[in-house]
Amino acid sequence: MASISRVLYVGVTDDIVRRVGQHKLGEIEGFTKRYRLKKLVYLEEFNDIRAAIAREKQLKGWRREKKVALIEAENPNWMDLSWEWFGAKRLALDGE
Repeated sequence: MASISRVLYVGVTDDIVRRVGQHKLGEIEGFTKRYRLKKLVYLEEFNDIRAAIAREKQLKGWRREKKVALIEAENPNWMDLSWEWFGAKRLALDGE
């Protein structure tokens, strides 16, 4: 997840649509709510939760520059990859 000012957050979930919606609505207390992280700019899918958690830990150990390079290799314009998931609710969820 990223904010307009490109603050970054790395997390893991078993329901990406639900979790991104919660972040967009500010339902999850903590870092993502405090820094208004509402854009999904990068995502990886795993069939094994252990592999997902290992990757999350790896990414969290990276310096910001390396995370930015990973995002920009796949999503150079930092588009919100969750934009289509929420239909008419998009603007409300994005806080615009």
